Amino acid sequence: MTTEMAGERGLEVDLLDFEERFKKHQELSHAGAEQRFKGGLADAGEQTTRLHTATHLLQAALRKVLGPEVGQKGSNITAERLRFDFTFGRKMTGEELAQVEKLVNDAIKAEMPITMQEMTVEEAKEQGAIGLFESKYGERVKVYSMGDFSKEICGGPHANNTGDLKSFKIQKEESSSAGVRRIKAVVGEE
Repeated sequence: MTTEMAGERGLEVDLLDFEERFKKHQELSHAGAEQRFKGGLADAGEQTTRLHTATHLLQAALRKVLGPEVGQKGSNITAERLRFDFTFGRKMTGEELAQVEKLVNDAIKAEMPITMQEMTVEEAKEQGAIGLFESKYGERVKVYSMGDFSKEICGGPHANNTGDLKSFKIQKEESSSAGVRRIKAVVGEE
């Protein structure tokens, strides 16, 4: 209700009290934001973290093979597998799937350190970082880089090095909904 409407109804609004309470509410909301990040992760265990890291490599490989119009539409990660939904208008060919899998495995074999920098969303965009759900970003964001292969805005847990993933295998590619495809994949132990 606006202060004008309150006045028309004979109600008084203590703006100072409102502003103080609203500020406290915002502080409480932001304080737990780091703990609340799930990003489609079932847990923050070591294997789930590796699979989350693999989604970054997968998205980068998909964009290299299928084109820059590929964008993440969602993900779900358990300790057993990753599920990655992305925009693309048709079933991928066997050759495209093999290329994507090879690119991800090449990135894993390169044993690239995974680095994180905090910056503004604008700085992240200028550096070519990919980001989702921009309205949810705060003033500063975390940008994770895996060599020149992948650079994304993300708040989730990541492996220290691409080599930690050991290997990558696509198990299935299917339709999720109109214009959205889904890949299920695993990372290896050796």
